[in-house]
Amino acid sequence: MILLSSDKSSVVALPQGSNAVVVKNLYLSCDPYMRLLMTKDTKAILDSYSPGSVIKGHGVAKVTDSRHPKFEMGDFVWGITGWEEYSLITTPETLFKIEHTDDVVPLHYYTGILGHYVPQLAQLIIQSKVQFNLKGIAVREI
Repeated sequence: MILLSSDKSSVVALPQGSNAVVVKNLYLSCDPYMRLLMTKDTKAILDSYSPGSVIKGHGVAKVTDSRHPKFEMGDFVWGITGWEEYSLITTPETLFKIEHTDDVVPLHYYTGILGHYVPQLAQLIIQSKVQFNLKGIAVREI
């Protein structure tokens, strides 16, 4: 696949034998936790952003190329992606296929009210880092 920009073009070749996916980002979420990750000396559980690197966050995208059996070209997905026009996703486990793409539910809702992946991710991080059980909260597989 060739990705074009105003100043250059680059070729993204999906690695042979991988499950990688290339997506065109349509909607990106800007969440409060991201500000914390922009500081150098963060006390957050997640790693801080590096200068010059792509900011990662929650978004909605359209699959443009795929080696993953679950995703086909043209599928709409939501999950962790980059703040860029196109993203190469090497861990497609962070993506979820949007099954219903009719006009009843706008796609951008998946970055907010329908995108409940972020709370699930937070629960998993807390469980793995803090190593204690939170009563009344069920951690679901993602």
